[in-house]
Amino acid sequence: MIDLSEMAEFVDNAAAQGVPALVATAGKDGAPNLAFKGSLMVWDKDHLAFWERAKGETLHDLEENPKIAALYRNREAGKMWRFWGVAELHTSGDLRDRVMARTIQAELDRDPERTGVAVVIRVDRVSGPGTNQTRE
Repeated sequence: MIDLSEMAEFVDNAAAQGVPALVATAGKDGAPNLAFKGSLMVWDKDHLAFWERAKGETLHDLEENPKIAALYRNREAGKMWRFWGVAELHTSGDLRDRVMARTIQAELDRDPERTGVAVVIRVDRVSGPGTNQTRE
């Protein structure tokens, strides 16, 4: 059972805490790619989401291979979680608009035309000190 609820307070505020989350993707060729995501958020109890404003390698990889991992670490708060899951891309529609509405202002300011893509991640596994959750 996955329940990310207790993590929202930390993950949703990662950029403000000065510890933006990191995501890992890989395209068809299997080459790994890492990228900081200042807008990573707990979407609901078993999903993460972020606003993909750059539309570069991360988006390209996810179009080819939806598997994704994410890392949040705040040494000061003593919190660290690793997430693994499968991403869905939303280029239009209500879900895209709702993710955009919850995206931090600093990320939206870097996408003034609002051309970004909402990435919603079904989390299949999360681990960290004191937690090891797997989707049943």
